Amino acid sequence: MRLRQILSIILILTTTICPGQKTIQFADSIRSSYHIPELSYAVIDGKTIFEIAALGKHSIDLPDTATLNDRFHIGSNTKAMTAFIIAKYVEKGKLKWTTKFFDLFPGWKEKSNPGYSNITLQDLLSHRAGIRPFQGIGDEDPEIPDFKGTKQERRKQFGKFVLTVEPVKPDEQNPFIYSNAGYTLATLMLERVTGKSWQQLVEKVFNKDLKLNVKLSWPENQKQKDTWGHSSENGKLKPVPSANDYHLDYTEPAGDLNIKLKDYIKFIQLNLLGLEGKNNYLKAETYKFIHKGIQNYSLGWFNIYENGKELSVHSGTGAETYFTIVHIDRIKNRAYIIFTNSFNTDTQQGVRLLMRKLKENYDN
Repeated sequence: MRLRQILSIILILTTTICPGQKTIQFADSIRSSYHIPELSYAVIDGKTIFEIAALGKHSIDLPDTATLNDRFHIGSNTKAMTAFIIAKYVEKGKLKWTTKFFDLFPGWKEKSNPGYSNITLQDLLSHRAGIRPFQGIGDEDPEIPDFKGTKQERRKQFGKFVLTVEPVKPDEQNPFIYSNAGYTLATLMLERVTGKSWQQLVEKVFNKDLKLNVKLSWPENQKQKDTWGHSSENGKLKPVPSANDYHLDYTEPAGDLNIKLKDYIKFIQLNLLGLEGKNNYLKAETYKFIHKGIQNYSLGWFNIYENGKELSVHSGTGAETYFTIVHIDRIKNRAYIIFTNSFNTDTQQGVRLLMRKLKENYDN
């Protein structure tokens, strides 16, 4: 056995013995009771993994069991990672949070709805630009034309189309309009000033610079053992292969990455340390702005103040085949992460119960 493998085993054992052991049985009972095929979770601070576990199996139709090397599609938790990339280039001076979209795309303004004339980068990332959701739910959004070309070219065509649609106006009850398409437009601004595609920037920032093993789209489960997402049909879970033709070409920056829990922990720890005032890949002041610079929804994070608590929270559904959630307690500098490979009301309820239990364990 190689030294690296031995050290990995020691890490897993030392981070799950206590108080983790008292949670594992509860978590697995939740997984079983709420019919969640695979469930992984962790409790961390900026430097320590207090507990971590992987429970269940990759698919309801397969015997292979969960491991901490499994990958999960994180859905809209991708937004925080896209905002993180953009923040790096704001620090480099390539952009400002207040940069106006049409300052970078002046040729698009004439055919765009005048309601978008002054939208800025931070408006798009905080869902304040009035962009329609384009979440693929219901019939609220207009039909999207069949764009052609590379992924980057199709994103540009989609962006032009989005800007012709009538804006949605926020009100007192809805201070922001949650929009996947807004993240596409923010990404177009990033691509314009860097000369690189979002995919290339994901590779540079997360894989080359930070040594995280981030991948695009669904985890590969046809050529190797890994998680299968599960959709819900007539109340029953159905495994979804990675070869499924559903794709998020136009809104990938809003929700189309997959990652191992252990690597996602490293990303969240960077945020925790930054919120403690410590510079790392980004400056501490940048983390502060990302998480709480804007009320209600900041940049890739819901910004929540309630019952004396201060939280950064987000979830992702992986096109309703996975469900992942992270809560960062900004006062206690602690984070709670849960990954699952299914999505329905049972999954959501099970995750809520486990999240409550994890917080109770560390509330003192």
